Amino acid sequence: MREKTLPVQIDNIRAAAARVDGRVLRTPMVESGALSERVGAPVHLKLEHHQTTGSFKLRGATNAVLSLSAEERARGVVAASTGNHGRALAFAARAEGSLATICMSSLVPENKVSEIRRLGARVRIIGRSQDEAQEEVARLVTEEGLVVVPPFDHPAVVAGQGTLGLEIVAQVPEVETVLVPLSGGGLAAGIAAAVKGLKPSARVIGLTMERGAAMKASLDAGGPVLVEELPSLADSLGGGIGLDNRVTFPMCRELLDDVVLLSEAEIAAGMRHAYAVEREVIEGAAAVGIAALLAGKVASRGPIVAILSGRNVDMEQHRRVINGDVIYGKDAA
Repeated sequence: MREKTLPVQIDNIRAAAARVDGRVLRTPMVESGALSERVGAPVHLKLEHHQTTGSFKLRGATNAVLSLSAEERARGVVAASTGNHGRALAFAARAEGSLATICMSSLVPENKVSEIRRLGARVRIIGRSQDEAQEEVARLVTEEGLVVVPPFDHPAVVAGQGTLGLEIVAQVPEVETVLVPLSGGGLAAGIAAAVKGLKPSARVIGLTMERGAAMKASLDAGGPVLVEELPSLADSLGGGIGLDNRVTFPMCRELLDDVVLLSEAEIAAGMRHAYAVEREVIEGAAAVGIAALLAGKVASRGPIVAILSGRNVDMEQHRRVINGDVIYGKDAA
């Protein structure tokens, strides 16, 4: 690992942990007897969906807002989001006396949009892709002087997400494999930097959906590429990584040991297992670790940690999945 060339390193993550201490929760880690038996190795679930705003995004948003000057916070912050970053940034900004403006595509579920509004943020619904929402962010930065806090491609955001990796190693010191939901790469990059900084032998595997996996396509192409954004149960993993990506693409390229794609049916099975066996309500993006284990797509090697990254699922969609519907893709009823 060429650690010294990476935009975010273990010392940045330790500094972020000190900065957000008392503002984000240290979430529980539990062992899953059912999954451990199934794969023949200890499987631990990091219950990050118990975080204050219902997802890991609060870590990065809080670290980024606290890293701004008082003048920058007074101008207001803006971001594009598929939901969870917007919710986290709205919460973090309000806590520090700032106003957040969140730009989202029409593909973002209404339950996530309404919660962002409830937290006091301005909401802009623009087009049908994360890239179109990002164009609105650029306009607001130019015309209104807002300060952009990106959902993933930002050193302070990545360092904040990396605090989760510090917790993983502290809670499961013998961890050998970490399963991380992969979208724009903020979570995966931060966790990989933290875990490998403390335990270089550990593997970090990114998990994402088959439908519109932007980071996977970009890694395969050797650089950031555009992908068609499609509806998915793992809607939080949708969107591009940005053609001018400077932080998460090089970190994921350098640090991830593998990227695994999951079908909509497999993601649905992960959600059902979480609910029926683990007694946890999670969104599709948070179910990809469980889904990969159930599908046999990750080889068991020592203790495994799967991150349940968020719970902000539309409950009607969740009910349908639990009742056996797949909803999206060729497997949909």
